[in-house]
Amino acid sequence: MKIHHFILSGLMFLGIYSKSQNVGNIAKDPNFFPIAVWLQNPSNAMEYKLNGINMFVGLWGGIDQTKLEDLKKAGMKVICEQNAFGLSHKDDTTIYAWMHGDEPDNAQMNRSTKKYDPCIEPAIIINSYADIKNQDPSRPVYLNLGQGVAYTNYIGRGTCRGDIDKYKVSTNGYLKGCDIASFDIYPVNNSDSESQNNLWFVSKGIDSLISWSDRSKPVWCWIECTKIGGKSSRKPTTSEVKAEVWMALIHGANGFGYFCHSFVAHQDEAALLHDTVMLLAVKEINSQVYSLAPLLNSPTTTGFATVNSSNNSVPIDFMTKSNGQSAYIFSVSMRCRFTTATFNIASGTNVEVIGEGRTINIANGKFTDEFTPYEVHLYKIDF
Repeated sequence: MKIHHFILSGLMFLGIYSKSQNVGNIAKDPNFFPIAVWLQNPSNAMEYKLNGINMFVGLWGGIDQTKLEDLKKAGMKVICEQNAFGLSHKDDTTIYAWMHGDEPDNAQMNRSTKKYDPCIEPAIIINSYADIKNQDPSRPVYLNLGQGVAYTNYIGRGTCRGDIDKYKVSTNGYLKGCDIASFDIYPVNNSDSESQNNLWFVSKGIDSLISWSDRSKPVWCWIECTKIGGKSSRKPTTSEVKAEVWMALIHGANGFGYFCHSFVAHQDEAALLHDTVMLLAVKEINSQVYSLAPLLNSPTTTGFATVNSSNNSVPIDFMTKSNGQSAYIFSVSMRCRFTTATFNIASGTNVEVIGEGRTINIANGKFTDEFTPYEVHLYKIDF
């Protein structure tokens, strides 16, 4: 989760349209969908749980008895680095996965020279993966990568800038050294990147992970929900957070998490918990994702729908699902402009707009709907 604008001393950070194919949920539970927070204090686990979070990723100082008990009391899963305590509790299902260090694809700060060394070579990550699996072959290994996954010209990669072969499974890249692949990019907070305010870079990164891993593993991403640093352009709106989540899901994400820190006036690791408006919005997003988890974990269907946007500069991305009784179209406007979408569907008698308290008529195999900038619409279609 490193932010290019500043270095936090001593802090170790962790992070398709309709053609996407679901690569599976590693938990094998159709009702479980990973929704995480990054590097939070387990003493806050219950409060996060009450707001729809089911997983912690990263723990200060590693897993120990106190942290494990706090997480277990909240029914919270955890992804953490292996240590002696964790390995002595391999039978505890609270520990969901083991993790690498964060963002090996970025230039690495050398604390001795106070300068940046090159990115970590993929072979080191692959060898570390083998070591982790040797200690515990029963659990997946999680790897989070930086914004270079989506913003391939990211200067923060140093001498590795633009080298996408270092990611690919086919070229023995980073993705060969994990079972769950993740990345982070924060378009609203980025003030010196071509991704700034282009929320669709979140989905671009998901596309990259799916492609570069040869569709071989679950892919996750991290979502901004605070004003992260003093040089950040601003805090995302609640609707922008929802759009980023659904852009990721529609493009094939099998899990996601929130980066909850803020370093504006002072360091607040749990800034999300201290933002009443954003926290309520996040809870609502999570609740909706939970309610749709069996669908999100099911195979994506093809051939049911196509879409046309009245504004050629505003793509409408979507994916389709089915539970055998109804069809579902999950859709999002991919640009910060208005448009009208016309969906052509194979069958259906009525459209319910999920969570919006309205229905849409189908006429001649079509229905239309308005989209405000980056708006999300989720449709249930009765056969």
